[in-house]
Amino acid sequence: MWSGKLGAGEGAPKNRHIGPQEQEKAAPGAALAAAEAFWKGSSPSGPVDALLAAVVTALIGFGVVMVYSASAVEATVRYKDAQFFLKRQAVYAVLAIATMWITSRIDYRRIKVLTYPVLVAVTAMLVACVAGLGHKAGNAYRWLALGPVNVQPAEVAKLGIVLWLAYSLSKKADRIKSFSVGFLPHLIVVGLLMLLCLKQPDFGSAVVLLFLTFTLLFVAGARVPYIAAFSMLMALAAAALVRFSGYRYARYLAWIDMDNNRADLAYQPFQSVMSFGSGGVFGLGLGRGLQVLYLPEAHTDFVSAIVGEELGFVGIVGLCAAYLVIVSRGVKIALEADDDYGSFMAFGIATLFGVQAMTNLAVAMAILPTKGLTLPFLSYGGSSLLVNAAAAGILLSISRARTPVATAQAGAAGASPVPNAPSASAVIATSAEGGGAW
Repeated sequence: MWSGKLGAGEGAPKNRHIGPQEQEKAAPGAALAAAEAFWKGSSPSGPVDALLAAVVTALIGFGVVMVYSASAVEATVRYKDAQFFLKRQAVYAVLAIATMWITSRIDYRRIKVLTYPVLVAVTAMLVACVAGLGHKAGNAYRWLALGPVNVQPAEVAKLGIVLWLAYSLSKKADRIKSFSVGFLPHLIVVGLLMLLCLKQPDFGSAVVLLFLTFTLLFVAGARVPYIAAFSMLMALAAAALVRFSGYRYARYLAWIDMDNNRADLAYQPFQSVMSFGSGGVFGLGLGRGLQVLYLPEAHTDFVSAIVGEELGFVGIVGLCAAYLVIVSRGVKIALEADDDYGSFMAFGIATLFGVQAMTNLAVAMAILPTKGLTLPFLSYGGSSLLVNAAAAGILLSISRARTPVATAQAGAAGASPVPNAPSASAVIATSAEGGGAW
């Protein structure tokens, strides 16, 4: 015997006869729902995380405005068109929002089949860059020219490694504590991608890949001594790469003593710090910044400096708060995910957004030496924006309550599940409380 509330079905007649006319009216809707379930693999039973979607969309729009403000002078000088970068970034923004919406509508569990194809494609693109097929900019081969679009494989690699780690870790379950099964294989794969990034060279992306790997291994339950030992080894290796690499060590020394190197190696971080300092509390006003005349490539990795100058301390606090919301919502989604795969993927994506934003802002404020990491959703560039939008879409998909694939397929085959039917555990509990029989 059923007892208690059954949601929307409460108070409804239990054995109401449905007439032929009502059946005829209901048939098209049922057929449409079945077709939708068949093509989507699952039907949304709840909305996405509205706050996360709103903040990401607002950041994308804000990024278009700040790219225009930071690039108008350079675009006029180089291309005789003040809106050159604005037009391109606006197109990227529209594509990014569309990508995020489409990705959020796909059941994240269906992404599993793309895990290894994405990983292989990313590795191939990184190899192509290292082999000299990439586009050179700033003494680094970090881009592949695909027609009018330049793709940065390292950006795709960050999301690719999160997808692969989530898939691999969710399969290994209790074996994750084993060194040979749960730890070493993941370190080998990420080590290969890191070496390819370092060969470009792209030190910053290599560090991000390692940080993502150790974070997800820790979340999955890998042994802390393994993570701690290899973290110390990697830190020593990073120090050696800096010390015995001429340009990295020179950049480090310039960062230590910016006052005496502000005319050469420390010119960009020095001008960036000047931007933050000149903004004061409330900034000079949108579009009124003067450091765009002196700060090279202000619309890319140092766009936050222009935010600091034009919107001041208040603007930077608001920007940091937006990223904090994204990361916190990502962690919340991870904790509430239906399965380990979704949980690991949400943790990885939240970590990716957090570490990139924190590192970019720290570099712009000269807290860390200069690294070529973009500010998520704000920096100019299609690769970073589209990859981050796809990652945000996956996060939104995980936040959406969905009917399992098997149920959707059963509905498409003609089954008629009862709306708001309680789960098996609810049935058992109700039956036990009421003393009734099955």
